[in-house]
Amino acid sequence: MARAKTSPCPAKIAPQLVTLANTPPRGGNWLFELKWDGFRMMARFDQGVRLFTRNGFDWTQRMPRLVKELETLNIVSAWIDGEVIIQDKDGRPVFQPLQSAFSSGKTDELMFFAFDLMHLNGRDMRSLPVEIRRERLRELIENTSLEHVRFSETLDVDPHHLLANVCKMEMEGIVGKRAGSPYASERNGDWIKIKCHHRQEFVVLGYTRAAAGIGSLLIGLHDDAGELIYSGRVKSGFDSRTLIELRARLGSLERAESVLKDRPQLTKGLDVVWLEPELVCEIKYAEITPNGRVRHAVFKGMRDDKPAAGISLESSTPEQPPEPRKTQIRITHGERVIDPSTGLTKGQLAEYYARVADWMLPLLHDRPVSLVRAPDGIEGEQFFQRNTTGLAIPDIESINRPSGKPAMLINTPKALLSAVQMSAVEIHAWNATTADLSRPDRFILDLDPDPALPWVRMIEATNLVCVVLQELGLVSFLKTSGGKGIHIVVPLTPEDDWAAVKTFSHAIVKHIAKLIPDRFSAVSGPKNRVGRIFIDYLRNSSGATTVAAYSVRARPGLAVSVPIWPEELSSLQGAHIWTIQNIFKRLDSLNEDPWATLPHTVQTITAHMRKQLGIRSPARS
Repeated sequence: MARAKTSPCPAKIAPQLVTLANTPPRGGNWLFELKWDGFRMMARFDQGVRLFTRNGFDWTQRMPRLVKELETLNIVSAWIDGEVIIQDKDGRPVFQPLQSAFSSGKTDELMFFAFDLMHLNGRDMRSLPVEIRRERLRELIENTSLEHVRFSETLDVDPHHLLANVCKMEMEGIVGKRAGSPYASERNGDWIKIKCHHRQEFVVLGYTRAAAGIGSLLIGLHDDAGELIYSGRVKSGFDSRTLIELRARLGSLERAESVLKDRPQLTKGLDVVWLEPELVCEIKYAEITPNGRVRHAVFKGMRDDKPAAGISLESSTPEQPPEPRKTQIRITHGERVIDPSTGLTKGQLAEYYARVADWMLPLLHDRPVSLVRAPDGIEGEQFFQRNTTGLAIPDIESINRPSGKPAMLINTPKALLSAVQMSAVEIHAWNATTADLSRPDRFILDLDPDPALPWVRMIEATNLVCVVLQELGLVSFLKTSGGKGIHIVVPLTPEDDWAAVKTFSHAIVKHIAKLIPDRFSAVSGPKNRVGRIFIDYLRNSSGATTVAAYSVRARPGLAVSVPIWPEELSSLQGAHIWTIQNIFKRLDSLNEDPWATLPHTVQTITAHMRKQLGIRSPARS
C-alpha cells in the first residue's frame, strides 16, 4: 500500500477532473456521493486559509465567513478539495442564488462541502487510495461543530437507486470515484459524473416575437461536419427580467435569413426573427428525438463563456480541443516564413486566426479596424492601413465616416482570413462601433513601461491604476498587450463625444502621475518614461486604434494580446507569454471568458467623477 510521503505544503495543486458518464458503472468498485451544483473550490491551509477556484484564482477575500470557520480546524497545513454552494429551504443546492451571492458580495450563507484531502500536516496524501484520504478528511471535519463546513458523505447504496432518488429530489446528479485510486490532477476516468437531467449548451439561431417581446428561442447544434442543425424551440424558464435583457442583446444580431442550410418547417403563423449564430444558451431537456429535436426544453441561462462554434452534443468522453475552423478562403504562399525567429509561416498565422475567430469576432463586431501589414514578413517593411483606399480586400466591409476616408469592418471569419491573405498580421480596433461613431463605448489606458523596468513594476502599476478606477466607480477589464505592457479597458455607455472621453482619460492619467510621480508619467516620449511607466491615453481619440484582443503582434515570436482575469495578473511572467503556438492551451482550459461581462457592463462618466478629478462636465449636445 502507498504511504504518504513527507512533503512541505505545495504552493499549488491542480484539481482532479471529472468525466461525463451516461449511467453508473456496473463493474468495478466505486464510491458514490452527491454532485453539488456550485463552484469548485480548493482550500489551502498554511499560516492561514486561502480559497482557490478550479482555475487557481484566489477568492479568499470573497468568502470571509467560510475562511474564518475553516481556520478553526485542527490543521497545521493542508489542501482540501470541495464545492461551495448555497442551499434552498429544503437543503438542495441552487445555482442562481449562488451567482447572485458572489455578485452582491453577500456570501455569509455559503456552504463548503469537502470531498478530498490532498495534503495534511507535512504529508502528501495524493498517492493514497481515495477511501483513505476521505476517511481522514471525514474525521477532521466531524470532530468540529462548524456551521458552514460539511463533509460530502459516501452514499453506500446501489448507484442506480441512488441516482433515481437524487433525481426525484430535483438535484443535479451523482459523482463516482474509483476505489483505490490516487488523486491525479488530470481527467483520467477515475472520477465520473452522472447527471439527472440532460443539460446542454445550444447556439441561439433566432427567436419568435410575442407580447413580452420574445416568445421562444430557436436553438441548434453543430453536427460532426461542423454544420449548424436546428434543434427546436425553448419556450419556458424565462422570467420578465431575463426577457428584457435578452431582447436588448438580440437586437444587434438580427439578420434577414436563417444561417441554416436546411430551414426548418415551423408552425404556421409564427413571427420568426433570425439571428447571427453568436450566442450560446444552456437548456435542460427531457430528450433529443431521432430527428434531432429537444423535448420539454427549459431555459437555464446564457453562457457567455462558451464560443458558439464549439457547441455540439456533449458526449460521455472527455472534451477534445476544437479543430481548426474550415474556411473557404484560399491562402496563397502559405509556406512563406513570416517570423524567421520561429519559422512560423503565413499558413500557420491563417490557421491561428481561423481557430480564434469565435473568441475574437464578437469583440470586433461593427467596430472599425486598421491593419498592420507585413508583405515580406515581420522583419521586412511594415505599414499601417486604416482604410481600403487603393486596396480592395475581399469580404472586408467599407463604411463611410462622418469625416475622413471610409473605415474597414471585420465581422466574419472570411473577412478575418481575407486580411491575413493580404499580409495583415496585426488587427487594431476603434473605441466606437457603427452604432454611433461619434461617441466611444470605451476608453483604454495603455501602460507603456521603460523597457529597463522589471515586470513586477508593471504588475504593481496595473493594480494601482485599477484601484483608482474602482474608487471613481468604474469597472475595468485587462488584457496583455502582446508586447511590454498592459491594456486597461473601461467600457462605457456611448453618451459622451470623443473630446469629453479623451479629456476624462487624460485627467485620470494626470491624477495618477501627480500622486506617484516617481512611478508614472503623463507625458509621452522615451525621456519622460525613464524609470517610469507612461500611461497612454492618446488612443482615446476619433480614428485612433489599439491592438485588438486576440490579435497577433508583428514581432519575433508572434505573441498575442490576451484578455486576462485581474486575479491572475500577479502570476504572469510578462505581457508576451502567449503566442499563436500556445494560446489554445489556455483557451481550452478556461471555464469562463475573462471578458464575458464586458459587453453587458453599463456605466457612464458622471459629473461626480469629473469633480473628483478637477475637470468640468462638458456641455451636452
